[in-house]
Amino acid sequence: MISRPSYADLMREALRRTPVCALLGPRQCGKTTLARAIAGETESHYFDLESPRDRLRLQNPELALGALSGLVVLDEVQAMPELFPVLRVLADRPAAPARFLILGSASPQLIRQSSETLAGRVEFVDLHGFDIRETGIGAVASLWVRGGFPRSFLAASDEDSSAWREGFVRTFLERDLPQFGIRVGAQAMRRFWTMLAHSHGQLWNASELGRALGLSDKTVKSYLDDLTQTYMVRQLQPWFENLRKRQVKSPKIYLRDSGLLHHLLSLGNEAEISAHPKVGASWEGFALEQVLRIARPRDAYFWATQGGAELDLLVFEGGRRIGYEFKYSENPSITKSMRIAIRDLDLSELRIVCPGELRARLDDRIEVIGLAALPLAQGDGQKD
Repeated sequence: MISRPSYADLMREALRRTPVCALLGPRQCGKTTLARAIAGETESHYFDLESPRDRLRLQNPELALGALSGLVVLDEVQAMPELFPVLRVLADRPAAPARFLILGSASPQLIRQSSETLAGRVEFVDLHGFDIRETGIGAVASLWVRGGFPRSFLAASDEDSSAWREGFVRTFLERDLPQFGIRVGAQAMRRFWTMLAHSHGQLWNASELGRALGLSDKTVKSYLDDLTQTYMVRQLQPWFENLRKRQVKSPKIYLRDSGLLHHLLSLGNEAEISAHPKVGASWEGFALEQVLRIARPRDAYFWATQGGAELDLLVFEGGRRIGYEFKYSENPSITKSMRIAIRDLDLSELRIVCPGELRARLDDRIEVIGLAALPLAQGDGQKD
């Protein structure tokens, strides 16, 4: 089993600071495994709210939970939204004897209920699939091909991994979305999701997707928001400067897990991916997710002008503006667009992320960093 110390540390700190920690993420990303590991470190009580037995134990939740001390874990808490007002009451008790760890599969109901009812009493930790710090640099290719969901990444073969992903997609569409209150037909959402895979790394164009699917712009936007709120899709928003240049205002769309992207594109192994027209976009999205998971910036953007200048990722570190470009090339070079981005955005540094372990400075503000060297490079950057 692969350990996940960075997420465990975030959870311990959240539980130390606040009475309620909400661990959110997609199904099958490892929330239950991590929660059980944390619970094993102290006195704890575990409730699986999809279990009829545990739901029966909570028929009178304030009485049942109020008598407990230590760590109380409530798994799949969106199955019992009526617990949120009870948790607010219990969290407000003086010298509260219990801390609460609530787990949810990123449903819109969960996020809304917890943020409104538990405002000021809850800290959120988003859990994702494995990243390169957890799998090691020797497994980067496999992580890219299979994605970070534990059962997909750890499968005995690419065929087994693909079979797991197909089962995940079907279960997500046929069971999970309806449980989250999202009323979209499984076939319609799968067609939309597949079309998004072909648009991975591109600007959002509701009219184009709507025409292709025979749906209104409003409907396809609601589909996109549904997949975003369930951690399947990232909408990377544009950054605007007070410039005279006309700037792109639509978000860029990425499927957050590269394994699901490849599955929806019917790509089963690295050779097939490398020969596909979307290979560059696939690697860009994969590398972007790795940077965001390691850096954990509060906000992240891309930047582009109508004239063609662009920057794949813009984040802020200690008041400094850091830009990222993702190039599926072992020997990337400086482009005119990069120079424009440095000048117009006043970047402190631009990092060109490419495959491999290369690390080389091209000038005083531009550095090439291989993805396998990224954790070290990111740590260096945070210390500046």
